[in-house]
Amino acid sequence: MDELGARAAALVARRPRDARLRRVGTSRGGTPLWLLSVGHGSRHALVVAGPHANEPVGGATVLRLAERALADPRLGEQADATWNLLLCLDPDGARRNEGWLSGPYTLGQYFRNFFRPGFLEQPEWLPDGAERAALPETRALLDLQDELRPFFQCSLHGVDVGGGFVELTRDLPGIAQRLAQAAARLGIPRELGPYDTLYWPPLGPAVYRIPPPRRGDLAAAITEAAVESTWFHPHRYGTVTAVVEAPMWGVTAVEDGSPHPDADALLRTVSRTLRRDTHRLEGLLARIHPHLAAVPDAARLLAPVDDYLLVGPGLADSWDPDIYDAGERPLPPLDTAHLTALGISGRRVALRTAGLLHQLARAAGREASGVLPELDGLIDEWCADYHDGYGARWIPVARQAEYQARVVLAAFELAGRPARVRSHSGESGWGSGTAVPMHTE
Repeated sequence: MDELGARAAALVARRPRDARLRRVGTSRGGTPLWLLSVGHGSRHALVVAGPHANEPVGGATVLRLAERALADPRLGEQADATWNLLLCLDPDGARRNEGWLSGPYTLGQYFRNFFRPGFLEQPEWLPDGAERAALPETRALLDLQDELRPFFQCSLHGVDVGGGFVELTRDLPGIAQRLAQAAARLGIPRELGPYDTLYWPPLGPAVYRIPPPRRGDLAAAITEAAVESTWFHPHRYGTVTAVVEAPMWGVTAVEDGSPHPDADALLRTVSRTLRRDTHRLEGLLARIHPHLAAVPDAARLLAPVDDYLLVGPGLADSWDPDIYDAGERPLPPLDTAHLTALGISGRRVALRTAGLLHQLARAAGREASGVLPELDGLIDEWCADYHDGYGARWIPVARQAEYQARVVLAAFELAGRPARVRSHSGESGWGSGTAVPMHTE
């Protein structure tokens, strides 16, 4: 976090006429929320990095975008655009992930040090509406949206295991082709059936339409992004929002659109495994819980644990062909890509819970130390399943950020075109041109 702010300040010092850095809010923990603005155009683009604490790639991406905007007049003066880059929306949560951010970049290191706040503490969501938003990070983002009235907004996310994809509040014809080009150049798998978008309408390969928010229970909100959000808040200004997901560990099967020989059997296995894992984790939590009274801030780790244990059984039931009600909510057609993503998602729920319980047991000290060997065994077993069973492979940070930056730039160009001249070919301008050299990893 400190390095990100320092690099942004250095950029401003180098180009003071073209770049500004200002504080637009303060986190719950007292950390400044910094906005880096590049250019002087009347049309504003807003890019939000770090909305999820465990997804740090956006910080590297916004610095790349700032450098590109300073170097290319087609992104600034010629487009009459100002780039507004929020360096990190959840800096307090990001600091809780520092245990793995310095490496080594292994799945075990990541999940043992994973942190993401409970659903109600995630600043992009507005479960009670914008007027009642209480988190200072959320209020800062809402105020920024109302101030800038951006024509284009982008939220930078990271998939821990899987592939890259884009979610849009409005179609941008041509974005699927641009995404495919960027992914092919950089060796990033495209996720053709993400769990997040299982019931959302596709707009093209690895591109999905975010449905308007609706009222629902907490489990539905967590699993479907069904509540009101800062993605939709600025739509009164004509804003189009793009959520750009970049993977940390890539899995090639998430872009395999071939039919699966026995989808129902695989769904039964995934559902049964998730129920079993949830039951085991509930037992481990019961053993740890009596020793947490003296653990500072244990509630912040328990909140996401409770969320995952809440949604796990419901997800298992919704995927199980012997249980879910096909008449009430049928599953869409599921190819190999979809089934791979569902298997990864079930394992993700269990691994995140196990990693958070591992941190709680460590913090509780000797009283809870007897749980650690069992948790270590589960984490090692489940990470091996990702690595060996799914072929998950680490993608260097430079490639993650370069991929994400290229997709953002393509979306920016397409969002800025008048609707009548938006291309369906995806072929024009800087967005699809010569490869830009990446920084050394």
